[in-house]
Parts: sequence; structure tokens; C-alpha cells
Amino acid sequence: MKKYWLSFIFLMTLAMQTVNADPMRIKPYQAGDWSGLVKTANGAPMAIHFWGVTCPACVKEMPQWGTFLKRNPSAKVIFIQVDDVTPEMMQKMLSKAGLEKANNYYVASPFDERLRYEIDPKWHGETPTTIFIDQNGKTSRKTGLIHFQQLPSLVGVGS
Repeated sequence: MKKYWLSFIFLMTLAMQTVNADPMRIKPYQAGDWSGLVKTANGAPMAIHFWGVTCPACVKEMPQWGTFLKRNPSAKVIFIQVDDVTPEMMQKMLSKAGLEKANNYYVASPFDERLRYEIDPKWHGETPTTIFIDQNGKTSRKTGLIHFQQLPSLVGVGS
């Protein structure tokens, strides 16, 4: 009987590790994280793209981001998903877009005015929205679809 329980515990532990072995790590983003995220640019241009699983324009645009990053692997881009959806829904959309290995976050707390104000006091939370940070740390916001022909110059890479 003891062997049975030890085997059962071993198999359950193995099964739990398999379930928790998330091949696509999507990190939580919450209030107070903005300044730390911006600092990861280390003086290089960067884009932080806010998107949502339920946003039709985002569904259309995310594969273009995947293509862009495949062509420009040195580009610094962070993706933050803002909808209150399951991790599986996020992962499915990111995988379909070819962004499973990108720097991905999800909003872990309500996407309210306080959270948006920390990012950009004039932003009301529309998606898709991209915040560009230049080499001097100056930010600019683009709401709506990105013009991918202009993107390389904004994130400091050749196309």
C-alpha cells in the first residue's frame, strides 16, 4: 500500500509540474510597474504596445507585429494585454501572431484610470495603443493601427 501511495504522489507531482510548465510566459503588469518597464530600454528606443484579445483592430494587427519582430529581432518591443480574459485566450492569440517568445505582459489588476494615468495622463485606454520611448526617454503615444513602414525608425532598427 505504501508503494502505491508513493507512486501516486510521484505521478501527481509530475502531472502538476507538466500543467504548470507554461511554455509561453506572460508576466503580470500592475500599478507601479510603468517606470521599471521604461527603464528596461537602457537608453535605447522602445515601443510598448497595449492590445486586447477582444479588440478587432488588435486581432488584425498582432500578426503584423509578429512579422516585424521576426524581421527585426533586435527591436525592443513590449506587449501588454489589457482585456480581462483567460491566459489561454491570450496565449492562443500570441501564438497565432508568432509572438509567443516576445516580451509579453497582461494587466493583472483592473485597467482603470489610475493605471492608465501612470502610463499617460491623457490616455483613455483605447486599443491598440503604442507608446514610443526614444533614446532620451521622451514618450509619444500612437492610438490605432501602426504604420509598420515607419516603425523601424521609431524603435531604432533597420527594416
